[in-house]
Amino acid sequence: MSMKKAVLAAGLGVAVGYLAKQQIDQFQKITPEKALKQAKEAFKKRGPISGSWIYMKPEEVEKNGLTFNAYRGGVTRNIDGENKQFEFHVDVETGAVIDAVQTT
Repeated sequence: MSMKKAVLAAGLGVAVGYLAKQQIDQFQKITPEKALKQAKEAFKKRGPISGSWIYMKPEEVEKNGLTFNAYRGGVTRNIDGENKQFEFHVDVETGAVIDAVQTT
């Protein structure tokens, strides 16, 4: 009988833990590392990347009349034998690239 209760308690513990993790993940913001990875994947669709960076602290960005909390980062790509640098902003909440501009 006590073995049955132990298995039941373990099962309930796992279920509660799983549900708690789902709730936490739903409200957790994206990490700078994950934001950089997603931005690099988007840039790689147009060609190879030779370098990248991201600021770890989010900043407020206004785009098309909307205000976002976003990470600022950049990538370097070799286009026609020249290194071109691009800066981008990634939304902290969704991980979507808000904007990207070529700086050099």
